[in-house]
Amino acid sequence: MPKVFLGLGSNLGDRKRNIQEAVRLLEEREVVKVVKVSSLCETEPEGVKDQPFFLNGVLEMETELSPRDVLDTLKAIERRLGRKKGRKWGPRIIDLDILLYGDLVIKEEGLEIPHPLLPERAFVLTPLVEIAPETVHPGLSKTISYLQKKLKNKKC
Repeated sequence: MPKVFLGLGSNLGDRKRNIQEAVRLLEEREVVKVVKVSSLCETEPEGVKDQPFFLNGVLEMETELSPRDVLDTLKAIERRLGRKKGRKWGPRIIDLDILLYGDLVIKEEGLEIPHPLLPERAFVLTPLVEIAPETVHPGLSKTISYLQKKLKNKKC
């Protein structure tokens, strides 16, 4: 089974509990095996600054689900936890993103893997380095630890 890495984030309500509940809901699925969860880091919001700080982390899982089915599962969990459609980069009770799915590179409507902003975001790379430093970004052929070291702003 491929290694799948997810980004986890929340900046509304009990942020830590929101993330823990999302992980629990993933673990409940028979077709998902959660392997590792990083520690969480508090970060300033990207884009829209006038909102609460985020808690962010990364999860490694194994699954036989297709990338599209993983995305559908994440969207269902977000809805179950109360996420509403809002402005881009606005506040959210939970945000779940596919960062990497094995060595796949996919660019389809509504699904892009690896996540296009992965190489630019310390709040994703720093927790990813914690749990999978030698994982290679399939689109760039660079390790996660290399990408994190190249960041100008490493704050997480």
